[in-house]
Amino acid sequence: MIYTKTGDGGTTSLVGGTRVLKCHPRVEAYGTVDELNSHVGLLAELVKPLNTPHYAHLKQVQRNLFIIQTLLATEEDSAYKPSPLPDDAVAGLEHLIDSVQAEVPPLRRFVIPGGTVASAQCHVARTVCRRAERSIVALNQQQPVDSAVACYVNRLSDYLFVLARHLVLQQGADESFFE
Repeated sequence: MIYTKTGDGGTTSLVGGTRVLKCHPRVEAYGTVDELNSHVGLLAELVKPLNTPHYAHLKQVQRNLFIIQTLLATEEDSAYKPSPLPDDAVAGLEHLIDSVQAEVPPLRRFVIPGGTVASAQCHVARTVCRRAERSIVALNQQQPVDSAVACYVNRLSDYLFVLARHLVLQQGADESFFE
């Protein structure tokens, strides 16, 4: 059965079983990462027909976001100890950023999101990623968050930005800039 009715009063369980309000900063953080993961999933499906490595990269991002969700949903004193992010997760994103950025012209103006459906979705994912980052920072003000989590989410928004620019050019569209 999908419904338990345990959340009807506005609470939910963390991974270790502790019940908290659904507006708790921890729930807000992992919930926003969950939303981000859904947007990245849509983006992956939009780039899949392009037959580029972007699909595989985005599927790896989704796996890392699931790890982050679990880390954020687990209190520090929980008996359950989730797996950490892979040691190379941040470096992997940095490598992707560098390789994609090398294929787009230097940026001299503000980009207006759009150009192609895939690029526009990339920008939607990027803005949700920034919101997730703000939620993680807010949570870290109250309870410690693994520094690799915040670093990964910060790099992910950069990757999504350069990927959006790359997708516009790859699909033969023009970037729009704020003049």
